[in-house]
Amino acid sequence: MVLDLLVIGTAITLGPLHNSAFILLLSSRRGVRQGLAFLLSWLANLIAVIACVVLLTGGQPPAHHSPPSTAAVAAKLGIGLALVLYGGYRRRRPPRPHGPPRWRARIDDASTVTAAGLAWVLQPWALVGAGAATAVDADLSTLSDWLALSGYCLLATLSLIVMEMFTIWAPTTANARLDALRDWMDQHQEQLIVTLSLIVGLWLMGRSIYDLVV
Repeated sequence: MVLDLLVIGTAITLGPLHNSAFILLLSSRRGVRQGLAFLLSWLANLIAVIACVVLLTGGQPPAHHSPPSTAAVAAKLGIGLALVLYGGYRRRRPPRPHGPPRWRARIDDASTVTAAGLAWVLQPWALVGAGAATAVDADLSTLSDWLALSGYCLLATLSLIVMEMFTIWAPTTANARLDALRDWMDQHQEQLIVTLSLIVGLWLMGRSIYDLVV
């Protein structure tokens, strides 16, 4: 479980879409406040999903090869297959020029509520779902699993935390470097999405097939 959460959390935190949007929020007039609203909403979403799983399982992992356990593994297998197919589709389709999203032009006027809502819209729900299916195996009677789930939520938010703190402590330097990072991510967005989708998708498929067979 821990290794799966590490892979999923890393893929979430490296996603280019929400990181680009977060940098835009940080560069707005009320950047620190909007960024904090986005960050807290993002983290709250991850925690809420894990909390729902824990409530359903009672904090006790289902028996191996029981119907709930098999359903969770099958869900991860389905998500992994979907990610691989999506990554393959994005890789094969011809490049299409596209302008910035319409909301970018209105980012300066966005409220903290809008910034918080944007975090929910930009969540990579397939990866969040894979994390939820993995959390089914958590045994909350042990400290290690508590730490694993907490570490997963923090890891999936790590890029946002780092950028928020960077902007607070060194705003001038942060603005220049984060703008350069956003430009790079915009130029390599397709490659990043394809790479993350294929790596995580293949990982989930391999782990799920192993869990179903063994």
